[in-house]
Amino acid sequence: MGKGTTLSLAQRALVEESGYQWQGLTEEAALALARGEMAVEGLDDGRLLAFLELANLLYRGGEPLIDDAAYDFTYLAELRRRQPQHPFLHSVEPEPLAMAKTVELPVRMLSTEKAYDFAAVAAWAKRLEKAAEELGKDFATLRFRAMPKLDGFAAYDDGNTLYTRGDGRRGTDISRVFERGLQVARGGQRGLGAGEIVVGRSYFQEHLAGLFDNSRNFQASLIKEKELEEPALAAIRSGEAVFFPFALLPDWQGPWEELARDFEEVVTSLWRAVDYDVDGIVIEVLDDELRQHLGATRHHHRWQLAYKRNTETAMVRVLRVVPQTSRSGRVNPVAEVEPTRLSGALIQRATAHHYKMVVENGIGAGAMIRLSRSGEVIPKIEEVVEPVAAEVPESCPSCGGALVWEGDYLLCVDGMNCPAQITRAIEHFFKVLGNIDGFGPSAVEKLYLGGKASLPVIYGLGEGDFQNLGFGPKQAENMVAQLARSRLLAIEDWRFLAAFGIYRLGLGNSEKLLAAYPLERVFSLRREEIVTVRGFNDKTADEILAGLAANRRLFDELYALGFNLVATRTDEGDGSGPLAGKLVVFTGTMKSGSRDDMKKEAKRLGARIGEAVSGATDLLVCGDKVGAAKLAKAEKLGVRIVGEEEYLRLIASS
Repeated sequence: MGKGTTLSLAQRALVEESGYQWQGLTEEAALALARGEMAVEGLDDGRLLAFLELANLLYRGGEPLIDDAAYDFTYLAELRRRQPQHPFLHSVEPEPLAMAKTVELPVRMLSTEKAYDFAAVAAWAKRLEKAAEELGKDFATLRFRAMPKLDGFAAYDDGNTLYTRGDGRRGTDISRVFERGLQVARGGQRGLGAGEIVVGRSYFQEHLAGLFDNSRNFQASLIKEKELEEPALAAIRSGEAVFFPFALLPDWQGPWEELARDFEEVVTSLWRAVDYDVDGIVIEVLDDELRQHLGATRHHHRWQLAYKRNTETAMVRVLRVVPQTSRSGRVNPVAEVEPTRLSGALIQRATAHHYKMVVENGIGAGAMIRLSRSGEVIPKIEEVVEPVAAEVPESCPSCGGALVWEGDYLLCVDGMNCPAQITRAIEHFFKVLGNIDGFGPSAVEKLYLGGKASLPVIYGLGEGDFQNLGFGPKQAENMVAQLARSRLLAIEDWRFLAAFGIYRLGLGNSEKLLAAYPLERVFSLRREEIVTVRGFNDKTADEILAGLAANRRLFDELYALGFNLVATRTDEGDGSGPLAGKLVVFTGTMKSGSRDDMKKEAKRLGARIGEAVSGATDLLVCGDKVGAAKLAKAEKLGVRIVGEEEYLRLIASS
């Protein structure tokens, strides 16, 4: 949320791409409003509208400035109080479409009228009763449906194309998310109409909270044209990120009399029915004739309503801030507070997001904070009323290792020796090697629980050891064979080095370093030697040296196992071939080999490899199943596009 003194780079990009007009509102004023330092009552109508448009733009772009409750109950409520008939209140709040090409939606996708108490819901039902009488229908026999209102990314699936909601009439084609493997929730089929792209709440907290500020930020990343990063792909593969059609949502159905009688019980039950972010309950009448009779405004269908609970807040005293190391290595601050009850739950802990927030806001033992909780959402620190001097941990609470700042976060860089990170570090090692199967998260977790928590130990296991740990005979045989295979198959030395997960030594930096120095020398390099490598500065060198020192013993043990390492070539050809110095991007499914193999060969021929199409790209090599958006972008930028066969003929001439 907007707690900083400037918009983030991602927020600024959304503002610039959308063509947003500030209308007298300054960035400084917008952020002061977001932090609660400026009263909404002091805004004139023009600046209030500009702030609402900005907040909506950033929220729907996945980079929220304020939370949903503040938007609804503070700023939107103020506009409703001043001008109940303002067009902004009665039109669909658009998504940021930037420069994307829009297409006509198969059906109109409108917003939903909102109610904030039961009295408003009952008044809506009274209007439906009157409309039913006009049609000669018995209101008492009509059936209503109530279902969770998912807080995801709205989309419409007609079976062939997946559309964003856009402005309700025109959206953009994001079918690429299904091509990337996104599944329909509950094993459903394509073509079920409107729904939301969502990620499991528990999964987000465990695997993604350290990487994304909020679930909307993550959900928005899934639909972007750029190739997905591993966290997004993992969420899709695991089925935790899905497209959830409204038709498949768990629901309550029955007559109005029963819904009115058991309203709070129905709402509470549905709010807890799914492990996704929920920001309301949608109620609709199921009679098609009545729906048609009621029709819709420019903003919403009259036969549907969203009930939203107001956010409860409480002032509490912080008892202590406890650092906790996540599987990703980020050290997250958890504020333990005086027990207090919010939205029916006893609250004793709240997330402080990151240590920069702790330091800047003075969150520590004795601080007075304002907590908020809406529905089943995890409590949040809305405001620090009485700050104190904050304490920052000097070492990792899990392993005692050194910590470094990475943006707003504190990071433990000793993944292979940190109990909180060890399973993820082992998974990372096998995944980066890329020549071994069978050692995914569940297998590594089983090994860890069985006391096999280091790579040298795992490489020394026999079939009997695996069986004693709960693996079946055939699985145990395969795992021993896979471990042997990973040592025998040829692998680049820079990939082997990157597999250790040393901070600042990912695949790219490992390759750069080994193009300058042989692997055997890397662990004895001095600072002044590392900084001579292009792209490495003093700070990076110090961080790399710390990681190398922490992993030296482990490296020596694994290196002694005799991996078949291919030394990095320092020459990149004679500079005269067709790919020499060219920036090449590979996309789609290749027939002549894997994309990784083709990238290696292109590098050998002097090419530079890119992962996404940009203005600097010289050549886009396309296999099968290439997204139309990527091709359109390449054409627009004037990038040369070739198929796989043409590319093979091109390099054959070199």
